[in-house]
Amino acid sequence: MAESFGNSFTVVQVTGDDTKTQIWLAVAKPSQALTLVLAAVPEGWTAQVLNVALTPKQQRTFEELHLAPGDVYRLDKA
Repeated sequence: MAESFGNSFTVVQVTGDDTKTQIWLAVAKPSQALTLVLAAVPEGWTAQVLNVALTPKQQRTFEELHLAPGDVYRLDKA
């Protein structure tokens, strides 16, 4: 039986070949978030889960993206 992705957000930091970092959201458990994000970025990039607690405002903002379990989303720099 397949494991559920869950419905919580995991924050992932990705580092590209140029050493610049990006922040991604994955609607998945941390153990699955890395795989999902790495599948969305170029081969050879690295990723790590960031252990951050989302504020209620951030949680609501991310919920407005209407992401489904298993989706990933890159946050643009402001």
